[in-house]
Amino acid sequence: MFGKNCLFARVIRMGCCGCFGFSSPRKPRRGAGMGNHTSQELLLDEELEDLDDCSYNGDFTETGHGDDGERKSPTKRSEEIILYRTQRGLICRQFPVKETHQLIRSEDENGNKMVNEYVREWKIGSGSYGKVVLYRSSVDGKHYAIKAFHKSHLLKLRVAPCETAMSDVLREVLIMKMLEHPNIVNLIEVIDDPTTDHFYMVLEYVEGKWVCDSELEENKARKYFRDIVSGLMYLHAHNIVHGDIKPDNLLVTAAGTVKIGDFSVSQVFEDENDELRRSPGTPVFTAPECCLGLTYGGKAADTWAVGVTLYCMIFGKYPFLGDTLQDTYDKIVNNPLDLPDQMNPMLKNLIEGILCKDPRERMTLEAVAEHPWFIGEEGPIPQYLCWCKRKKLQSEGSNGGIINHQAHTDITD
Repeated sequence: MFGKNCLFARVIRMGCCGCFGFSSPRKPRRGAGMGNHTSQELLLDEELEDLDDCSYNGDFTETGHGDDGERKSPTKRSEEIILYRTQRGLICRQFPVKETHQLIRSEDENGNKMVNEYVREWKIGSGSYGKVVLYRSSVDGKHYAIKAFHKSHLLKLRVAPCETAMSDVLREVLIMKMLEHPNIVNLIEVIDDPTTDHFYMVLEYVEGKWVCDSELEENKARKYFRDIVSGLMYLHAHNIVHGDIKPDNLLVTAAGTVKIGDFSVSQVFEDENDELRRSPGTPVFTAPECCLGLTYGGKAADTWAVGVTLYCMIFGKYPFLGDTLQDTYDKIVNNPLDLPDQMNPMLKNLIEGILCKDPRERMTLEAVAEHPWFIGEEGPIPQYLCWCKRKKLQSEGSNGGIINHQAHTDITD
């Protein structure tokens, strides 16, 4: 918990189940003037989205047959963008995610259930979409967190007029197939046998508590914050908006490395235009511009959520929290940021810059990474030269020595 004055609804302390997307069902956004009396628990956990809009970008795509333009779901857009990137070698993984289309459910010699090579150990958590279970590979002996779904159940859950929960899961898979970074939870394998109702995502297992279960000492908060910013800068550089940065979706390895997880509401864009129409994230981490019912920039909204996360790490409470959903949004939009006079002035300057209500004036992640408090005694975060950029440099004739010098050293648990 953040402390007596701050509720964290349904925090699960067994490691990673919240990170893997198991939260309350997504529900329609309540308008700013509806005067509902949502509990604080819903303010912390409820995922919101505008069911009147089928597309995050609000784009209409021509059919090519003279018909009126039709809306495309985020999953369809993601499929097309990722296919485009795949055809041009722009997927940022040295080794692709393993895709398995045959499912064998069996038992080992001790009677433990098995899914292909993976031996079941215990359930970590469950939610509206499915469950997450700890498995051990009989091949390499490592532990993995496996998200298990029933496809028929996902197809029945409608989260928007033109989307089911299956759309969410497929988009999450598509996006995670693109990613490889030391500060992002890694997708290892997808098991989807067309002859069965089962669907599995095999993910890197991170055994750690939430990043923020209490106030953190400033140096530890800085260390965690540097990892979060590093991972998010990587996502934004690849035109991916996470959409739900918050402590529940940040895990800490045994070595103290923070990894970003849960890409269930993330979006991928084909260019720098990151305009979104709806905010499916968590209310208390929602940026002011997302509360107004207008389009907004996804990257700037992610940056705001990072600022709220830093505030929570330092103070053990949320910067803006009302008694109802409407009250929370009103405070996010209208209330000034309250910071104590006696705090570290550099940290105060940084938080004020990130939690600037005007997204045009808000600090960018690049500016955050150059801030004196962020740099501290550790110096600038190492440049991460990802796989797709390394390939590009190689194709342009860059020599391997330069590439190896610039590449970020992998962080091991």
